[in-house]
Order: sequence, then C-alpha cells, then structure tokens
Amino acid sequence: MHILVCGGAGYIGSHAALALHRAGHRVTVLDNLSTGHAEAVRWGPLVQADLLNPESLDAAFTAEPVDAVMHFCALSLVGDSVREPYDYYRNNVTGSLNLLQAMRRHQVDKLVFSSTAAVFGHPQSDLIDEQHPTQPINPYGASKWMVERILQDAAAAYGLNSVALRYFNAAGAAPDEGIGESHQPETHLIPNVLRGLLGTGPQLKVFGDDYPTRDGTCIRDYVHVLDLADAHLRALTYLASNPGHHVFNLGNGEGFSVREVIAAAERVSGQTVPFAMESRREGDPAVLVASSERARKELGWAPSRASLDQIIGDAWAWHRAQPF
Repeated sequence: MHILVCGGAGYIGSHAALALHRAGHRVTVLDNLSTGHAEAVRWGPLVQADLLNPESLDAAFTAEPVDAVMHFCALSLVGDSVREPYDYYRNNVTGSLNLLQAMRRHQVDKLVFSSTAAVFGHPQSDLIDEQHPTQPINPYGASKWMVERILQDAAAAYGLNSVALRYFNAAGAAPDEGIGESHQPETHLIPNVLRGLLGTGPQLKVFGDDYPTRDGTCIRDYVHVLDLADAHLRALTYLASNPGHHVFNLGNGEGFSVREVIAAAERVSGQTVPFAMESRREGDPAVLVASSERARKELGWAPSRASLDQIIGDAWAWHRAQPF
C-alpha cells in the first residue's frame, strides 16, 4: 500500500514511517517542517505542504494514488494552547478538515488519526478506558476531540473509515535508525531529564512532591514510540475489515512516578540527575494511566518495549548521538 504520512517529519510520525517501510509499504511524507525535521524523512519522498493551504495538499495525492493516510500534524503544547487557542483550533481542526476534504476529492477512504489522552480531561478512574468521559480541559485536548467528532460524522455521511489512537506519554526512540524526540521547546519529562544530564538543556524541574501517590510525585503512563508505531500499522490492517470510526487508548497500563523516571535515568546513564523541586502546576492530575484492553483484544496490540529502563535507554542512546 501507498501511505501518506502527514507530519511524518515529526517525532511519532517519523517512527510510523519507519514501521510502514519495514512492513513493505510505500511511504510519502507530507510536512510543513514548522516543527518537524527534514533529516527524519528517510523512508520515502517529502512533499513540503501545509494543511492550512488546501491547494498544496493535492500534489501529495496526485503524484501517486494514495491508499490510506496517517495524520500526525498538530500543534501540541498544552500551555501554548491555553494562551493561543485560535492558533490551535485553526491548525488542528481546520487543518484536519482540509485534509479530510482532500481525501474525499481524491477518493481515499482510510485514515489513522493521532489523538491524545488529553481528550479525557481530569481522570475519573484509576485506569482510563475508551468509555471514560471526554471532557478536555485545554484547547489542545478540545481540538483533538473535535477532530474525533468530525471523523465520527464523516463515517456516517461519507463512508470514511478511521481509527483514532489516543495515546498517553510517548517516549523512547529508534537510535539505530537515528530518529528520536526533538522538540523546541521541550516539555516532556524524559527528554528533559536526559538533556539535563547531557548539559544540552536546563536543569530539570519537578513540579510537586505532595501528590497522593506512592512517592508524592505525579504518575504517568509511558509507552515506547515504536510500540505506538506498531499500533498504527495494526490500525491500518483493522480498517480493511472494520468499516466506520473507531477509537483505541494506547498505553502500558502501568504508571511510573517522576521520581521513578529519574531513578531509571540514573540507572541507565550511571549519572546523578540534578533537579529542582517546584510547587505543583495547576491542572496536573496525580495519576494518568491507560487501559488498553480494547487495543489488545481488537488490534492484537501489546507493548513489546514496556520496561521503563528500555524506553529511557533507547532515548538516552539517541540523545547522546544528537543527530539533529
């Protein structure tokens, strides 16, 4: 199959492109390179286009017939979304709608959409499954939820077949392939721990040690980016025999605290992680952990790199190499 990977120069998109290539699919990457890296486009041609420019999308569909689309393009910083909500709704919702309309023009009826646990808002249970209420508390999460709703309506109106994958904390890297997590600014815990160790980023800040958790710090569910890429492949296969719109949560089903992440980084690196303790950030829940039972049962998916030491070890190897 020929797969158009929108946002394939970014962190998760580039790992999905790698997985598609390894599975024998042909890949074309569409990216505006606003946050992605041209150096990460290695498994197919790059079409530099912008979802906010509908005319620019047609080139990606006309060069070679497209069988399915994977959609990773998004602005994704929660704090920025609160400060600049118009930017997030315009980019994430209008951009997605432009892509869906281009797919309809070119008769492409299969989509795998990169969604997020941010659609749920504050957790109401220890394990978050697909039936958990969707009550996003920031414009980023709301923008992703809006796209999910559009996909649901498009399935009924136009016969679009789609899977939305709501993943929790993506982490890790494919160091042997030279791709990993590189954001500016970097807001995620694991790369900030490692950048602090390497001196390529500021000293780590830990926000809050008085949560009702086993060590007082927040607990999150970390899932290896290559496991996420595998789930996208499985979702593509799933759509071949399961029409309509579907949602799946993706996580390890086990949470690790901030202090446990720091301890794992120290084991992997053999170094002490310097950090400063700060007060809690508003809106940070104590625990966010996924139930991925539906993905296990229906997609046949299970994390194969669930060890925190392996996740951090792969990220550490990539950060030390610093390819970009």
